[in-house]
Amino acid sequence: MAALLRSVTDRLIGLSAILGTLALLWVVAVIVADVAGRNFGHPVYGSQDLITTSMVIIVFGGMALCDREDGHIVVDIFEKAFSAGLNRRIDIFSGLLGAAIFALIAVTVAQSAGLSRMLNLSTNLLRLPTAWFQYALSGLSAIGALAMLVRALALFGSRGFEHHPERDVL
Repeated sequence: MAALLRSVTDRLIGLSAILGTLALLWVVAVIVADVAGRNFGHPVYGSQDLITTSMVIIVFGGMALCDREDGHIVVDIFEKAFSAGLNRRIDIFSGLLGAAIFALIAVTVAQSAGLSRMLNLSTNLLRLPTAWFQYALSGLSAIGALAMLVRALALFGSRGFEHHPERDVL
């Protein structure tokens, strides 16, 4: 069961990272087209709407991958003073806290998207429904929450403890 959960989570993380990457490429293309268009007196109409809404997908699309790769910023002032067991418990707590925060973000933004649909809210120029991007943010936040929960469960279930192995290559 744990292997299936890990496999599904890894696929969802990969999907969210691909969506974030595609959104980043889209934003770069829009910016290049807008800058070139401004040079010729024809900027891309609605480029601000396109860039702003795509930033949601870029940021939250990469969040789960960042967590899986242990890429978040950590303050490790006391890490060497603590035992490996305490550091492990802190990492488990951090993963669970992060999962709870991202789950709350997902729920809150999904509720907000419902209101946006009800009120027919849209972007300023292109009139793109804001609910689309709120649902995307909600889904990507849910994937981030799942990734953090799976990492915390993996730390909880592991016997050995290797804290921040990426530091070995520095």
